[in-house]
This record gives sequence, C-alpha cells and structure tokens, in this order.
Amino acid sequence: MSDFLPVLRVFGALLTFFSLGMFVPWFFSWAHDDGLRHVWAVSAGVCAACGGALWGGLYRFKRELQPRHGIFLVSFTWVLLPLFATLPLMWSLRDVGRSIDFTHAYFEAVSGLTTTGATVLTQLDSLPVSINVWRTFLQWLGGMGILVLAVAILPLLGVGGSQLFKAEVAGPIKDSKLTPRVKETAKGLWGIYASFSVACFLAYWAGGMSAIEAMMHMFATVSLGGLSSHDTSFAHFASPALELVAVVFMLAASCNFALYFIAMRKGHWGGFWRDPELRGTLIALIGGGLIVAAVLWAKNVYGVVDALRYGIFHAISLGSTTGFATVDYLAWPAFAPLFMLLLSGVATSAGSAGCGIKMVRVLILVKQARREMTRLVHPRAVQPVTLGSMVVDHRVIFSVLAFMLVYGVTTISLSMLLVLTDLDPVTAFSAVLASVNCTGPGLGSVGPSGNYSHFTEFQVWVCTFAMVLGRLEMLSFIALLTPSFWRK
Repeated sequence: MSDFLPVLRVFGALLTFFSLGMFVPWFFSWAHDDGLRHVWAVSAGVCAACGGALWGGLYRFKRELQPRHGIFLVSFTWVLLPLFATLPLMWSLRDVGRSIDFTHAYFEAVSGLTTTGATVLTQLDSLPVSINVWRTFLQWLGGMGILVLAVAILPLLGVGGSQLFKAEVAGPIKDSKLTPRVKETAKGLWGIYASFSVACFLAYWAGGMSAIEAMMHMFATVSLGGLSSHDTSFAHFASPALELVAVVFMLAASCNFALYFIAMRKGHWGGFWRDPELRGTLIALIGGGLIVAAVLWAKNVYGVVDALRYGIFHAISLGSTTGFATVDYLAWPAFAPLFMLLLSGVATSAGSAGCGIKMVRVLILVKQARREMTRLVHPRAVQPVTLGSMVVDHRVIFSVLAFMLVYGVTTISLSMLLVLTDLDPVTAFSAVLASVNCTGPGLGSVGPSGNYSHFTEFQVWVCTFAMVLGRLEMLSFIALLTPSFWRK
C-alpha cells in the first residue's frame, strides 16, 4: 500500500480544493438567510482539514504517477468525494426537519457528482435555497470532472497530470494530445465549459427564470445532470422558450468538448462538422426526437406542433442523459419512453459531459460488424476500421468489445439483483440502466413523476454502485478488483 501514498497525497489536494466549493452554497445561505451558514462553514472546515492533513502529511511522497495510480486515484475520488459532499446534506436537512440517513444522502451526493440526476428527496420547492444550490452545483463540478479541473489549476500537485487526465476523460481514444501540455488542454476544456455555462445562464435568465433558478438549471443543463429545484422539474416553467434554450445547450454539451477547443484554437469550424462522432450524436438526438414526435402524432397523443415540442425536448433530454421532463411521458405509447431510455446509452460523444456507451464506441462496433460481414464473402479482403480519415487500432477495437461485454453483464446482473429484492422487472431494469448511463429517471416507479425515495437501502446501494461504475466507465473500477493491479 505504500506505493499508493502519493495517490493519497494528491487526493488530499483535491479534497482541499473541493472544500472551497462549499462556499458557493454558503454564500446563498448568507444572502437568503436560510439559517444554514454554519453547516456549510463547518463542512468546508472538515473537508479542508482532512484534505490538508493528507496533502501536508504525505508531502514527501511526491513522485510521478503511473497509469495504475491514475486509475486508482480516479476510482478513489469518485467513491470518497461524495462521502464529504454527503456531510452538509445530512446536517442541513436535519436542521430543517427533513432528516435523511447516510445511505440516501450518499446516493444523492453520488447522483450529483456523477451527473446522474436521480434523487431520493421530495418537496424540493420547499427546501432552503442553499441545499438546492449544492445539489445542482455538484453536477456542474462533476460534469467536466473535478480531476480535469484539478489538472488545469493545481500544477502544484507535482504529479503526472497526463495519467490523471487519461484516466478521467471518457471514451476509448484518449492518447491524442490537443496541446503539448496536458495542463493547457484541461484549462482549455474547462474554459469552453465555463463559457457554455455563462451563455446558458444568461439565456435562461433572459427567458424568464429568476437569477437563482437560471443558475441552478444552468448547472443541471451544461453538465447533463438534470437535477432541478422543483418537484415538477422543467414543467414548473411551462415555457416553450426555456425548453428551446435547454435543447440547444443539451445538444451542445452532448458533443465532444475537444472539438470546440480545436475549432476555436485553429479559428475555423470545418473539421468540427466533419467529425463522424459529432454527426452521429446530432443525428441520434435530433433524429430520435423526430421519431418520438412522429409516434406521438401518429398515435393521436398530440397535434403536430405539440408532438414536435414534447417529442424533441424529451428525446434530447433523456438521450443526452440530462433527464429534464415537462410531462409524464410514461403515459405515452410504450415505444416512446423505452426508446428514449435506450437512446441515453448511445447518443452522447466521448469527451462530453454525458455517460453511457458513447457514440464513438457505437460507430466502431458498427464498422467492425460490417468488416466481419465483408470477410464472410471476401475472406482475404483488407478492410481496416476507420473513423473519418483515422484508422482505428486493433487495441481500441478490442477495448470497445471488452467494454460492451462488461456493460452488458453489469446491467443484466444488477437488474437481476434488484428483481431478487421483489422490485418489478420494468422498474429494476430501467433503474439500473438509468444509473449506469447516468440518466436519472427511468420507467415504472422511477419515471418522471416518481423518484428513488421508496427504494430500500439495499436497492439504493445497488443503484449507487451502478452510478459509480457508469461514471468510471466500468473497466477502470473493475481493474481495481484484479490481482494483477496490486502487483508491483
């Protein structure tokens, strides 16, 4: 274990930085005088003290991180960081007479940081504003990944930032550098993310939201998280204009942020629109919305205009793993909600704020399947798998196949585990799928008009585990369980 002491030191630095984020809800608690300022101050102090003790106490263990250290740190962070995010949730809810046990509070924190958007809380409209700010702000931090942020602004870590960056960034192809220095790349990506955040906030504000509501829903939109400060989610506003703003920014956040970075760095957008994964993402989300709209119109659920409005909004909301809702779409023909939930697993791009399988893996799988079918007819044909002008390495293809196997086995196993607890199959399967894809709402009793508050502690832990696996893309976390990982 001494080999991992440098990892604990870096985690201490991350935890110290994370404590600063607690002053965001502290400020709103002070501004709105909701009586919870002491909770946020004490929570920040506990977080900073633990982080400082690790960072300072292990300062002499300062060395270059290896790939397995990066994997360990990322997994360690996404499991333990929600533990500290849980403390102010438990203390603040207790102070307002809404006590919550550790299991459900940890679930809420994990849901926020992994940008899942599932919740076990009810009566959100009556919660103190600082609690809702914290819930939504956690999504914003998790959207681009707090580790990428740390690589960008904490060069004092003195470790191999490239190992952290590659371990955190989603997708099968991670080795191509956007800039010579990983720190500059991380800064650039967070610069794009922050720019989108400001633009989204201003658009919501101009569209009729109050400043505080615009900020909280901006946090939930650009991170593709979907947690809201209202029980009725986006239906609270009943505004086509705000729904249009949400659609635009959900689409933007579903695409690879590296493409925006490259386009702005080079000063032209030609390569941006030629990217096959970008086109696949936009076609899947917009095309999926049109399919749902067509079903709603054909089944006489809505007229043409309302079918387009509700179909496109909800398909993009669920397909992008955001999870906003304006109506109870479980009342629609069964095809629509099931199609939208399945879309959430494949539509977002690698390098975006979304989770799931990712569009680039889907494209690689489709091209690999086409190549295998060609080989049946022409066994000696040489037909490399390509994405755009790039030939995909065989190692990447094998990685994608391994990921798909683990993804399928994990989803089925956890679903069966929930069914074993006497949960109905529709709710069990959709809850696991929504957790693994970090989507939030599912089908059955966890649909848009329900939440996860009625789950038992064991069921909540299963979904929490699924969210962490989905955020870590499974293989990274499962690698920790293999004996070879712990050998020097």
